[in-house]
Amino acid sequence: MFGTAPMKIFSCRSSQHLARMIADKLGIELGKSSVTLFSDGEFQPCFDESVRGCMVFIVQSTNPPADNLFELLLMIDAAKRASAYKVIAVIPYYGFARQDRKDRPRVSIGSKLSADLLSAAGVDRVITMDLHADQIQGFFNVPVDHLFGSAIFAPYIEKLKLQNLTISAPDMGGSKRANAYSRHLQSEMVLCYKLRKKPNVIEEMSIIGEVDGRNVVIIDDMVDTAGTLVLAAGMMKERGARSIRAFATHPILSGNAVQRIDDSAIEELVVTDSVPFINNSQKIKVLSIADIFAKTILAVTTNKSISTNFVF
Repeated sequence: MFGTAPMKIFSCRSSQHLARMIADKLGIELGKSSVTLFSDGEFQPCFDESVRGCMVFIVQSTNPPADNLFELLLMIDAAKRASAYKVIAVIPYYGFARQDRKDRPRVSIGSKLSADLLSAAGVDRVITMDLHADQIQGFFNVPVDHLFGSAIFAPYIEKLKLQNLTISAPDMGGSKRANAYSRHLQSEMVLCYKLRKKPNVIEEMSIIGEVDGRNVVIIDDMVDTAGTLVLAAGMMKERGARSIRAFATHPILSGNAVQRIDDSAIEELVVTDSVPFINNSQKIKVLSIADIFAKTILAVTTNKSISTNFVF
């Protein structure tokens, strides 16, 4: 028991491995739950133990397919109807986050809709990591604990002891994140400017800054098709970069992204286990975020500050 109410951690189907690691870090068993499947594809999650009066943490990243989000919504609803004291959604990767504004007429704002759905289901708090846009926190009317991958990436970069280090953002939207790393690591910084024809298709890219003879580290919140990373790495290599590494919190890695990385100038891609994937690449290294989420869950349960989990 932690704090005033018993704590229980459950997982939806997509994030069971990470949830089990978080539970192990906390020294407790992962809660028992099951899913009933119907022949038409409908599913019904169920808690197989009492959650009455408990602080219930449900771990699930909401990457596509949309079933991952809907399963989390059903689990939250089930917990509320089973008289849980509080229901906290632990969402390592918050899906649909790229839809954070109307970037052209007649489109949805998917990240706001997802936040509204979670609130409608009855969530009391959200714990997530490296949102695609910081302002998404404001889409919720409940507390949001926004963690940062820098807590594990920055120490890893420091251990590399790279000379002539340069931090890079793959686009202008990542400049704030790259600047934070650059200041913390006391390094140079360059930016990539890109124009898109349509989602996942880059029309033009240019590099702002000097990379000749530098060891470049590209920082991003996610890697999807890896098109941006590979193009940026190739341009930097042509401009004389000594080495190129990339760090991305969420390894979406759709399509032939892994093959692109293997064939690219990137020496190493470091990601977290926020999204489950099969790693068949010698270039990709996975760092676990179980410890930082376990510490945050414990702090939330005992009403302690979580600021100690942030590097910068």
